[in-house]
Amino acid sequence: MKLKVLAFSVLVAALSVTGCQQVPTAGAGGTGGVGGAGGNGYGTGGGNGAGGTGGTGGAYGNGYGNGGYGNGTGSGQYTPADLRNPGSILAQRVIYFDLDRSEIKPEYMSVLNAHAALLSAYPNLRVRLEGHADERGSREYNVALSERRGYSVLDYMQVKGTSSNQMEVIGYGEEVPAIFGHNESAWGKNRRVEIKYAGE
Repeated sequence: MKLKVLAFSVLVAALSVTGCQQVPTAGAGGTGGVGGAGGNGYGTGGGNGAGGTGGTGGAYGNGYGNGGYGNGTGSGQYTPADLRNPGSILAQRVIYFDLDRSEIKPEYMSVLNAHAALLSAYPNLRVRLEGHADERGSREYNVALSERRGYSVLDYMQVKGTSSNQMEVIGYGEEVPAIFGHNESAWGKNRRVEIKYAGE
């Protein structure tokens, strides 16, 4: 009888040691990084506590989050050599505008994103943003309009990470037409901003 009581006591003691283990509660996983245009976000924070929030990637870049440490990458997709590559988006250096307008049209944003990414990655590069207008309107009006167009490009690229010290704006008005003519075909090509890199 004592043997049975002893065996029962040992069994109860063993169950109390092994059967009451607590399972740790996992915390919230990390939040993925926010990629730039064309990029991806990756989150690596997780387990036992809230994970970190991912960094924000640059244009055409990736954002990486690792336990609260944000590290944006991706600005170096382009190099100055791409400026001489006819197949590169950086070969596109002219931004066209609607009549009497200075707003950037959506179809040119990817071009400006690429130039902004290059300039951000290479702070020694400099550009001149040359604004132009067609022949309609007074000389004074067209000079002011061409300057506004140049500053629209500057402002857009600055938002995308380019330093204002890398850019200058010149407004030529109607004085330097790309095409001579007195019709919409010519006027449409003359309402523009040309991106000119220093040394070219």
